[in-house]
Amino acid sequence: MHQADAGSDAYEKDFALSLLSQEQDALYEIEQAMKRIQAHVYGVCEMSGQAIPVSRLEAIPFARFTVDCQSRFEQENKGKNRWEPAVPFMDSVESSEEESGEESDEEEKTKAKE
Repeated sequence: MHQADAGSDAYEKDFALSLLSQEQDALYEIEQAMKRIQAHVYGVCEMSGQAIPVSRLEAIPFARFTVDCQSRFEQENKGKNRWEPAVPFMDSVESSEEESGEESDEEEKTKAKE
């Protein structure tokens, strides 16, 4: 395979994955909008509590924020992946100790006395 063909194939794969990612994001936002409709909070900005303008909802039916709050949200969350859950610090420490088989100092002292 020629180097240029390999580059074209890689580009096409990246492009297809990008489209898939955008579709998944849109589906997620639509599902969240449906939940907001059921909770009777559709059209209310999640950040400011103000009503989202009808013209914005017509353009983006799943909008969660007003335009100002959306830009602030994007600045604050630059580079973060929406799909990664935030893990509380204590849970991650406890699970890493359990996985590695490490015991606490108190458990080691108890075993040493026995």
